[in-house]
Amino acid sequence: MGIKSYKPYTPSRRHMTGSDFSEITKKKPEKSLVVSLKKHAGRNNQGKITTRHRGGGSRRKYRLVDFKRRKDDIPATVKAIEYDPNRSANIALICYADGQKSYILAPEGLKVGQKVMNGEHAEIRVGNCLPMSAIPVGTLIHNIELYQGHGGQLVRSAGNSAQLMAKEGKYATVRLPSGEMRMVPIVCRATVGVVGNGDHNLITIGKAGRKRHMGIRPTVRGSAMNPNDHPHGGGEGKTGIGRPGPCTPWGKPALGLKTRKRNKQSNKYIVRRRDGRALAK
Repeated sequence: MGIKSYKPYTPSRRHMTGSDFSEITKKKPEKSLVVSLKKHAGRNNQGKITTRHRGGGSRRKYRLVDFKRRKDDIPATVKAIEYDPNRSANIALICYADGQKSYILAPEGLKVGQKVMNGEHAEIRVGNCLPMSAIPVGTLIHNIELYQGHGGQLVRSAGNSAQLMAKEGKYATVRLPSGEMRMVPIVCRATVGVVGNGDHNLITIGKAGRKRHMGIRPTVRGSAMNPNDHPHGGGEGKTGIGRPGPCTPWGKPALGLKTRKRNKQSNKYIVRRRDGRALAK
């Protein structure tokens, strides 16, 4: 999908870019695969803000994307490529031979009219979903399961892909987009190919209002606040933060603090961390 620029009839339009939606073949979503999406503005079930700077935004309907791909050995035809406001990747509307319709993530190169299939007997072709035991080593994959039957959880955003590096015993080793090498049960499924809409990261938002349409509210610098609101606040005029390192509004280190538990149970599945260091066995 290409990137389009705009005529600079306002200052904010000068550097703004957007997707040209050249791959999109259907504008309105399939009614049977859409549900209403309630807004929570970053609040949990107690009404407390757990994610700051959220609220407002355009109304959206949620598209029911099939991340599990459990309808085996039944060919499906790609009917349309659609835009999904809930994710960076595009989605593909497929129709199985028995008439059932479904949404899947649209990989790069998937075209309308193409056939896709799920199951261990499917071909190694873009858009097909197979257990990793049936995928050759070196293949680029996405929508990877962590637990059998739970549906794809890894590598789902636009332009991303992982690589199947090795298979040994009950586990397959996968190199994730972050550079992390991780073992995943070999019975877990993955989809062949690279997630489409790879130009998504080249889009320039251009103006504050466009960010508000996404449901993201302004973020204020701590140094612009009062000392009772933020540890960086206060002082006469523009001053430094007055402490060894930047921190959150609650005084916790803001940069470089590792939040992953040291003895997390799943550490044993990480072969090499994303910073390049191997984990001790």
